Amino acid sequence: MANRPVAIRRALPGALAAACVAAFVASALGAVLWFAGGGGWPDAADWAALRFTVMQAGLSAVFSVTLAIPVARALARRSFPLRGALIVLLGAPFILPVIVAVMGLLTVFGRSGIVSDFLALLGLPKLSIYGLHGVLLAHVFLNLPLATRILLQGWQDIPAERFRLAATLGMGPAQIQRFLEWPMLRATAPAALLAVFGMCLNSFAVVLMLGGGPKSTTLELAIYQAFRFDFDLGRAATLAAIQALLVGGVVWIALRFTRLDGQGAGMDRPRHIWGAGSRWLRLQDTLLIVLAALFLLVPLGAVVLRGVVGLADVPPSVWGAFGASVSVALVSTVLAVVVSLWVAIAALRWGWTEVLATLGLSVSPLVLGTGLFLMVNPWINPARLAFAVTALVNAVMLIPFALRVIAPALRAIEADYGRQADILGLTGWARMRLLILPRARRGLGFAAGLAAAMSMGDLGVIALFADPHQATLPLQMYRLMGAYRMEAAAGAALILLGGSLALFWIFDRWGRGDAKA
Repeated sequence: MANRPVAIRRALPGALAAACVAAFVASALGAVLWFAGGGGWPDAADWAALRFTVMQAGLSAVFSVTLAIPVARALARRSFPLRGALIVLLGAPFILPVIVAVMGLLTVFGRSGIVSDFLALLGLPKLSIYGLHGVLLAHVFLNLPLATRILLQGWQDIPAERFRLAATLGMGPAQIQRFLEWPMLRATAPAALLAVFGMCLNSFAVVLMLGGGPKSTTLELAIYQAFRFDFDLGRAATLAAIQALLVGGVVWIALRFTRLDGQGAGMDRPRHIWGAGSRWLRLQDTLLIVLAALFLLVPLGAVVLRGVVGLADVPPSVWGAFGASVSVALVSTVLAVVVSLWVAIAALRWGWTEVLATLGLSVSPLVLGTGLFLMVNPWINPARLAFAVTALVNAVMLIPFALRVIAPALRAIEADYGRQADILGLTGWARMRLLILPRARRGLGFAAGLAAAMSMGDLGVIALFADPHQATLPLQMYRLMGAYRMEAAAGAALILLGGSLALFWIFDRWGRGDAKA
């Protein structure tokens, strides 16, 4: 049975890991509250920030997942040359540093962008993407690839034998959607919604650059303002507590109502979806893939073109920062994936372990970094721990996303093969090596690639700890932009994009092995 609990000794390491994550988050938040002398009751501006945060995150998640469903289905049932390369490229916007992604969107959709210039030729007014609609546009651009990959993996996990049986029974596209695809979406779509919603709750750079004014203040932006301009730790801690309760409630709801509708085990045969070969469906899928590719890749192309021009102006410090970013990303990835794997195993017995491990999503990275800064500052120069703390905080923030990929895969493995493994006496490392790792390899590779790419592009904690001689590549790029060296910053952005894509491709390719994407 899918809900058969695992042995306690298998679940204990994951439970301890989840408890350590929760203790880490609570300690950092507690340090801010302690040094602030306590929090306070939120005022009208704080409630307005809460309302806007929930509204923009909810709309962004709904739009991203709604658009991702037809795109993922089109990619799942079509095979064409360079399909694997296109899937990797479609994921590029999500792993872009947010500030670079926004620059790409402004190049295309801004008042001086490509679309506005075309409208001007037609005598039409230029676009303005500042405000709520601009925030939603940027969030869909950044998160549509993530939602598409999560849902595409759900389609790939439906055994090929189910589609063969559907063809034998004479099912058409509507029946396949009802009996095969809809049960998968009920299990997978909530995970995609949660992932996108969590990302948008913590959105900072997008709202800062495209919000258009004080009415578009999110909790994350309000926390930044309380730290940066007022150094009001009490207000910042209050806002962080509200954010933690908000996201914690969403995580609990998602875990409580996400259903596992198992499709059963297959024989890993090549997948062919019968009933999708009509001319209309082929045209529909082609159009969806082309439109999604244009929406996601044209701004990316603008970033690449600007970066190629700026490569000649890149200073030597960029390459040292690139090496630091790769090191931090690899450490963060190993920590996040290993902890997520053990927590996913523990969650098969105790669901609360998954809730504890995802608490990092509910607290601003800025709050975690500030809490650690306050704790270590009396004992050691925080700059000496800049890279180590950055890797640790990144890992904690990445665990929820890795869990959203790994946990469903382990639940399916336990449902399909757990009883047979128990009968054969597979326990401990043998069970991990012979059953879990081979069957979960695809999810582990995707989770590791996602974690590595996101860590490469993160600009947050390092800005609090680093001294002028230390920097990861995003921080170095930010410093170049602050010095108005835009050509060099564009070149650094291209290097960062290439490194992020390379790490993602290496891990994701390992997960897929010799199978088709």
